[in-house]
Amino acid sequence: MKETIVGMRSVKREEMNPTYDDPVFGTVFDWDYLLWEVRLTFLAAGFLIYLGVFLLSHWLSSWRSTTYRALHAKEKVFWNMAVTRGVFGLQSCVAGLWALLIDPVFHADKVYSQQKWSWFNCLIAAGFFLLENVAVHMSNIVFRTFDVFLVVHHLLAFGGLAGLVINVKSGHYLPLMGMLLEMSTPSTCISWMLLKAGRANTFFWKANQWVMIHLFHCRMILTYHMWWVCIFNWNSIVENLGLLHFIVLFSGLFAVTLILNPYWTYKKTQQLLSPTDWNFENKAVENGKLNGETHQKKRI
Repeated sequence: MKETIVGMRSVKREEMNPTYDDPVFGTVFDWDYLLWEVRLTFLAAGFLIYLGVFLLSHWLSSWRSTTYRALHAKEKVFWNMAVTRGVFGLQSCVAGLWALLIDPVFHADKVYSQQKWSWFNCLIAAGFFLLENVAVHMSNIVFRTFDVFLVVHHLLAFGGLAGLVINVKSGHYLPLMGMLLEMSTPSTCISWMLLKAGRANTFFWKANQWVMIHLFHCRMILTYHMWWVCIFNWNSIVENLGLLHFIVLFSGLFAVTLILNPYWTYKKTQQLLSPTDWNFENKAVENGKLNGETHQKKRI
């Protein structure tokens, strides 16, 4: 009886403290993520790291880009957030693809699995989405605008990842797949910058737009995979997440699958056929020209 109790305690410790990480990355990710101060520190670090990316983008663009200097204040905020999202998209692709294609622990168990590297990435991502929510709400207040799709998307994304801070037993596979949905952000950043610079008639812009549309279709396929994982592990996922975290995560997955992905895919396809900045539609780009006027190419 005593041996059984000791064995059960040992299994519990292994579940809460993953030890299957690659030794090459062990020293980087080797933290006690069960401690509140560690989780909150990494969340704050994610916020500050991507705030630094935002400010660095503003400084470099102000110094080097004539296009950026000609933008209105709201467009400058959007420009810098596009860069920040693009950098986060690169992190998300590495973490998400590693979990999807390589890591044997996540292959074996898609409900309860945790890794130290996944803790690190999910907490940094939570900090990024905290920054996103602060930026979106401040922008809405200052510029008196409200993009309901953007607000709902980022609020649910932050809620899904912030749930890991509170519920330490939650599995990481679904949050990592949620991060992988950001795969389109680097192409979105490039597309918008070139559009503002009047380069929408170039081969590079069109090729990037094709890549971006393809990635939005990949996002749809990925959401179907997430639903497949959820449906075949429904009871375990509900038990693992808890009711509140379950509601937030599945509300986000439902919104992305049925509303956001189809809408954004349609808009990006429409943009390829008729290059227009639909975030600022009063400043349309037609056939590579700004506002219908002859446009001299700008340096980016």
